[in-house]
Amino acid sequence: YIFLPESRLTRELQRKTVTLSADSDIGLCGWMLVMLSIMLMILTLPLSIWMCIKIVKEYERAIIFRLGRILRGGAKGPGLFFILPCTDSFINVDMRTITFDIPPQEVLTKDSVTVSVDGVVYYRVQNATLAVANITNADAATRLLAQTTLRNVLGTKNLAEILSDREEIAHSMQSTLDDATDAWGIKVERVEIKDVKLPLQLQRAMAAEAEASREARAKVIAAEGEMNASRALKEASLVIAESPSALQLRYLQTLNTIAAEKNSTIIFPLPLEMMQGLLKR
Repeated sequence: YIFLPESRLTRELQRKTVTLSADSDIGLCGWMLVMLSIMLMILTLPLSIWMCIKIVKEYERAIIFRLGRILRGGAKGPGLFFILPCTDSFINVDMRTITFDIPPQEVLTKDSVTVSVDGVVYYRVQNATLAVANITNADAATRLLAQTTLRNVLGTKNLAEILSDREEIAHSMQSTLDDATDAWGIKVERVEIKDVKLPLQLQRAMAAEAEASREARAKVIAAEGEMNASRALKEASLVIAESPSALQLRYLQTLNTIAAEKNSTIIFPLPLEMMQGLLKR
């Protein structure tokens, strides 16, 4: 015995229901209509052959209905297939990946902030029979479900998580959509969050907060630079105090730097002994 989870068991039962419906007997009256259709086709040969032979492309599958019931064997194609006039009809199903945009959704986040979020969904029809037999319009249903899932998922997140965890949100949406649409024969391949739009007042508040934070960091960096500069000046003063000639060399180096510039300032150097005498008085 193989034990399946409840969701998978439900999907297997749905598939078996479709198969049983397809394989059920069409009844005596149905067989009479089928035989009449075959005789009509034979009598109108070769003109009827153009009505009986159909072609589906490589990326399409055809679901054939005979007297309203799906034919045994499921979807037909790609290539040629045969139908009976009057009793058979068919529906083409596109198996390529389909892309659609989720319209911007106004979502109230967990921390009571209103944001507008949009996204994009990639999906394809995995089982053409289920896509025709289990739902009226698989494309429209997937679009509506994607909008609802986006609002439900974002409603459990705060603003910081929405802005930083887009990949996790997209993966959660893909898993939820894939499980919900599996009964319709649809495989959701990818979900992406395109843009998160914040209210103008909130943008201004966040910009002011970021600017204040940057100014605070700039003041801290400037204070650290002043502290490091004062420590370096203190160490330099200790070195100069140990050697009196070092002060004179530093004085001459300063004069050399000033003289190298093109200016009209005239500097008269004074002997350091005079400065020391003035300091002693």
